[in-house]
Amino acid sequence: MTQEVYEIAEKLVIASKRAYNRGIQTGSGGNVSARIPGTETMLVKASGGSLGDCTPEGFLITDFEGNLIEGDGKPTREALLHGYIYKLRPDVNAVVHVHSPYAIGWSSSKKDLPLVTWHAQLKNPAAYPTLDVHAAMVRTEDVPMVEEMFKKTSDISAFLLADHGVVAMGKDALAAEHTAELVEETAQVAILDKLVEKLGL
Repeated sequence: MTQEVYEIAEKLVIASKRAYNRGIQTGSGGNVSARIPGTETMLVKASGGSLGDCTPEGFLITDFEGNLIEGDGKPTREALLHGYIYKLRPDVNAVVHVHSPYAIGWSSSKKDLPLVTWHAQLKNPAAYPTLDVHAAMVRTEDVPMVEEMFKKTSDISAFLLADHGVVAMGKDALAAEHTAELVEETAQVAILDKLVEKLGL
């Protein structure tokens, strides 16, 4: 691992631990990755590890199809999705995927998440899309759905996977993690808005 790659891995560690400490991911779920500049490779979290326990040395290097190039362990099963995002979005250098509860709660409606706060409106051009993928991971046959989403809104910073979680993107791992937190906050407010409306307050 070169010094440049190690520094990228250090940012992934900071983002991972923040997501864990903020409670938007528990246990061994969720995954993170970062593009290795000038290559078609990425750093990815190993399957089964906790975001709270990540170390720079623990990340794996794979190609954009998720094939292991360097490191010990099995790449996350979401490596295919991360790789496709890097292919489709040259501006994205990191992806943070978490199973945050309010976002999952909203995604069960299969509706896009509206930008119910000024903060969300300032950070994203349109509602966060929700993709109804009928599996615990994005598979090859689901990729056209991702491509179509980016065609409709090419510069979105995150999207939801129905009954699954948030996929947040950014210029680096810290930016992507901050976006994941914003999506969770937005989902929480959206759900509270619905409750207030139902109660007639």
